Amino acid sequence: MGDKTDQDEARKIGDRLAPPTTPDKDSIKQDRKALDADHDAGPMPTPDEEAAAERAGSVDPEVREAYKEATERGAAMEGEGKPGL
Repeated sequence: MGDKTDQDEARKIGDRLAPPTTPDKDSIKQDRKALDADHDAGPMPTPDEEAAAERAGSVDPEVREAYKEATERGAAMEGEGKPGL
């Protein structure tokens, strides 16, 4: 890690100037630790959560269509905002 970060100088945020900040040693230690940590999707649903999902029934057709449209729009997206797989 370098000794400079984007926090070393004042920076413009919206219409104000944010002062430089220095993270404390604990924050830096946690950030470095997180670089090597495994990141997973989290715990699987509990039996109660699965049962609640089953009770919810089918999805509203309008929601289903909106989801399909958003998925197609995302698949056609180009550039920096393109979702990864």
